[in-house]
Amino acid sequence: MSHRGKTYPSPILCYVTDRKSLASVSDAVRRESLLKRITGAAAAGVDWIQLREKDLTAKEFSSLAREALAQTGRANRRGFPTQILLNDRLDIALSERAAGVHLGEKSLPVREVRKWLGAQAYRAVRGNFLVGVSCHSLESAVSATQSGADYIFFGPVFATPSKEGFGAPQGLPLLAEICRSVDIPVLAIGGITLKNAPACLAAGAGIAAIRLFQETAELQSLVQALRARS
Repeated sequence: MSHRGKTYPSPILCYVTDRKSLASVSDAVRRESLLKRITGAAAAGVDWIQLREKDLTAKEFSSLAREALAQTGRANRRGFPTQILLNDRLDIALSERAAGVHLGEKSLPVREVRKWLGAQAYRAVRGNFLVGVSCHSLESAVSATQSGADYIFFGPVFATPSKEGFGAPQGLPLLAEICRSVDIPVLAIGGITLKNAPACLAAGAGIAAIRLFQETAELQSLVQALRARS
């Protein structure tokens, strides 16, 4: 799939990180465990990894991003072009040369981010830099597209503890309608499992998930299974 001069894999598979959900006695051990999962995801052929660690300080998030980029860079040289996206922190995404930034409903508006990237200082990155946004309705998805988003996360499609604050599950019919209504990639998020993922793929969406990718013991087999069902 191509849009605005960018070419996307199809379907897009995105691992969204959450080190807090990893069992451990300390945050330092969780961090190392997370980096191992990031390396494994890149080696397994996951397309994007969104670092979502919202509680980290700017210094901590920069350090994590730098290490994640180094780890996936080594995997990329073996032929797996995984992209690292940072949650919310445009400044860190630019300074660490990540592939893009993912914006939430309370983040900077997409249009303002596009203005920033249009400035002279950022012209070197704006052509390839991805700007994505989380959407929870058809109206917000269309608005994000018109504002210059490169892709959207839509959900929660199914019930999931991490998305309870966004209300009831949106369901597959609305997911399919959004995929038909916008010309940028749509990734389904929220309660995605290997069992229900094919229905999301059939609706025209990619897959973004925390537990699906973070908790599996056979990540490469999972990625192959998802691609086989697309």
